[in-house]
Amino acid sequence: MPGTNALGSFLKARRALVRPEDAGLPALGRRRVAGLRRDELAALAGVSLAYLTRLEQGRDRNPSEQVLDALGAALRLDADLTAHLHALARDASRPNGGPARRARERPAPGAGSLLDAWVGIPAYLRGRRFDVLAANAPAMALAPMYRPGRNLVRDVFLDPYARALFPQWDAVAADSVAALRAVAGADLGDPALRELVEELSAASEDFRRLWERHDVRPTRYETKEFAHPVAGPLVLRRHSLTVAGTDGQVVIAYQVEPGTTSAAALARLTAPGPDRDATRLP
Repeated sequence: MPGTNALGSFLKARRALVRPEDAGLPALGRRRVAGLRRDELAALAGVSLAYLTRLEQGRDRNPSEQVLDALGAALRLDADLTAHLHALARDASRPNGGPARRARERPAPGAGSLLDAWVGIPAYLRGRRFDVLAANAPAMALAPMYRPGRNLVRDVFLDPYARALFPQWDAVAADSVAALRAVAGADLGDPALRELVEELSAASEDFRRLWERHDVRPTRYETKEFAHPVAGPLVLRRHSLTVAGTDGQVVIAYQVEPGTTSAAALARLTAPGPDRDATRLP
């Protein structure tokens, strides 16, 4: 967010998540801080304590690629988190202090008609702030949160229906926050994104706790479980398709394994006419 030290916040948050024993250090007695101390991280990364202090305090904003890689290795970051660390460092070094404001998102041309052509496949268009920009009828039958105008992360944390819809809500919540971090990157100067994070941080302790971890995991292919109140249990395969020529818009589509109980339930849910009306939420 504007005026904040995103790089320093990330380093401190990830440092707190590394147990000394996992980094090959002895964990002797009671420690005053969670995770690694600043001097321990500096030693593991091969940088001076004074230099790491300047980085965490935002007084040095030009770490080299080699230093960032060393910090990433010492913090046991995976590829996604390491890439995020580099993005934060690039943003911190910008003379203007951050990215420009972004315009209101609009659906990519033709996206709505494309989604409607996918008969029986729940699919929606997601913007970079996780707003639903367009959706087909099967997606809206699957969950109210997939209707255009809704925000996916807001619904996960603030809509009680979402907690009932996802049997593995804890994992869905953690993945949602990590995916939002991945999409946002260092672009926390976007007013709409800033307002969303501030709103959810104030309204949800779960969101605030997960956001402060600085986890980063882009949305990828995976299976997802639903407990639909009418259609019953569903296990669907989620696909994420980037829309060319847009600023981070993606199509999220769900498929089902043929011949399974989930396939039968999804067929009832997405059938045209009276069959679908019987499974539609009030």
